[in-house]
Amino acid sequence: MRKSRARSPFFLPAIEARTPAVWQPQVDIYHAREGWVVKMDLAGVRPQDVSITVRGSQLRVSGVRHDRIVEEGWSHYAMEIAYNHFERTIELPCDLERARITVEDREGMLLLRVTAREEADHV
Repeated sequence: MRKSRARSPFFLPAIEARTPAVWQPQVDIYHAREGWVVKMDLAGVRPQDVSITVRGSQLRVSGVRHDRIVEEGWSHYAMEIAYNHFERTIELPCDLERARITVEDREGMLLLRVTAREEADHV
């Protein structure tokens, strides 16, 4: 399911009073025929808890992952999964403010498809 910038819950206003990021999600970046694909590991993060901002050639993804599975009476024995605020900034060799960006949430992976306007005009 593709989501455009205008309709996507991922494109939320940036939070001005930002909390420092506790963790950074892992990212794979692919150069494709139509532009760029950024794949980010955001398992357990709800779309409404993600914010995507663009400035020049930088793409910033931030948000929060909550531990929503803990039930009353549970106590931590070991914890390896990072929770709380996250942020990751990626720089791509194109003007992202003029690019077309679509967003997809696929099985815990956030997929950002970036097509630079110059590339889009020649397709």
